[in-house]
Amino acid sequence: MAETLISLKDVGVCYRSHHLLRTHQESWALRQVSLDLCRGETLGVIGRNGVGKSTLLKILADIIQPDRGQIERVDCRSTLLSLRVGFLNHLDARENATMAGMLLGLSRAEIEARIPEILSFAELEEQHKVPIGTYSTGMVARLGFSIAMQIDPDILLIDEMLAVGDASFRQKSSAALRQRMQSDKTVVLVAHNEQVISQLCNRVAWIEDGETRALGNPDEVLADYRHYLNSLNPSSQAR
Repeated sequence: MAETLISLKDVGVCYRSHHLLRTHQESWALRQVSLDLCRGETLGVIGRNGVGKSTLLKILADIIQPDRGQIERVDCRSTLLSLRVGFLNHLDARENATMAGMLLGLSRAEIEARIPEILSFAELEEQHKVPIGTYSTGMVARLGFSIAMQIDPDILLIDEMLAVGDASFRQKSSAALRQRMQSDKTVVLVAHNEQVISQLCNRVAWIEDGETRALGNPDEVLADYRHYLNSLNPSSQAR
């Protein structure tokens, strides 16, 4: 049986806002989430916008601590990847890649040595001297993903990285992820693309209203999720 790297039991996270003329307001991003993350698996996380998926990744990355519940983790390094981590619009691709790589834990020498590979994978060799503020969303996605693939933590946490970019980039990035997942690395992938989740993930966690609604076989969980979405919008079934 695979080793459990992180175990969550009834975890909740509350965000509080303060106002000058009234008491603070509480909003529970996660209410009661329980799951185990095992070494070498790829866990997909699905759910509607605003149900707590990104907050769950921050918990797994040890960026924030839960307000209730229990979390246990072994000694391992996890990295939460974002398409625009450290990006500044007035800097070009090479400058942004250097800064983002260092923010993700690489030394300057390490990231600078990998710049040619990053630009090649992102297909930005001809545009690398242009400020990325002029880039399209797809170009930024290619650069962000190319930088992310240079990071090699024990647990790779990916937030919607395959949700942007054109079809050819999604195919290329999926192939790169598959190669990464064939190693003993552990991956948690948040994505709305059901096909990507079905193809890449060993298990799927469905988060709804801050709670774990289902956890298990990708096809079964995705089918239950689709049925739930259809129940919220019955008119879509008649189209």
